[in-house]
Amino acid sequence: MLKPGDRAITFTKVRLVGEDGEQLGLISYSDAKAKAQDAGLDLVLVAEKSDPPVCRIMDYGKLLFEQKKNLKTQRKRSLTQKVKEVKFHVNVDKHDYDYKINHARVFLNKGNKVKITLALRGREMAHKEMAFELMTRITEDLKGFGKSDVIPKFQGRNITVPFAPDKTGK
Repeated sequence: MLKPGDRAITFTKVRLVGEDGEQLGLISYSDAKAKAQDAGLDLVLVAEKSDPPVCRIMDYGKLLFEQKKNLKTQRKRSLTQKVKEVKFHVNVDKHDYDYKINHARVFLNKGNKVKITLALRGREMAHKEMAFELMTRITEDLKGFGKSDVIPKFQGRNITVPFAPDKTGK
C-alpha cells in the first residue's frame, strides 16, 4: 500500500473506490486526490499493477494500525513448538523411569517435541548395549504418544533420540 505522496505518480486515470467501499469509477488522478482532500482522508494506491491502477479513499494511519494489529494476532496464534528434554541413566530405578516417561508423555500430549537423552557415566561406557536396550524400551513406551524417525545416536557420552508429537495417538 502506497500513499501517492510517497513517490511520483505517473498515471493519469485511476479507478477510485470511496471510503464506504463504493465504486466511484474511472477518474483523473487530480480529481481523485481532490475528493480525498475534501473528505479529509488519504488517497491510497491499492493495486498498482492493474490497468488502470486502483486507488482508495481511506485513513492511511488507520490502515497501517490495522495491518500491524493483524500481524500481531497472527504471530500470537501461530504454534511455537518447544523442545523439552528428559534425561535418563542406564541404572535408572523403575519408579524414576516411570516418572520420567510420564513427563515425556505429558510433553508430547501438549504438542511439544521431546528429546530423550541417555547419559553414560564411568564404567557404563563399557556396556553400551545396555544403554541401547534401555533406549529401545523408552521408544516402545512412548509409541502412541510420539514418534521418532531417527535411530538412537551416540554423541560423546550421550545417546539422544528426538520425538515429535503423534497426532493419531490422541
